[in-house]
Amino acid sequence: MNTITLKLSSALYQTLQNLAVQTGRSPEEIATELLAKDLEIIDDPVDEFIGAFQSNIPDWGENHDYYLSQELQENHHD
Repeated sequence: MNTITLKLSSALYQTLQNLAVQTGRSPEEIATELLAKDLEIIDDPVDEFIGAFQSNIPDWGENHDYYLSQELQENHHD
């Protein structure tokens, strides 16, 4: 882990603080999650298979979690 220091406007910090209180998490956790999501650096085990299979689903790389969950719901329920 690395540490970074950010200067935030009072309004932005207050919004982050309010979200932290509402979710029961720290402002740092929320900021890290939002930054990772925006930069798309979330570790995804499916990433290693990008380009390995041919698909006629144009947004598969971006929305594979949605398609996998749909498949599980439709075909693998008890």
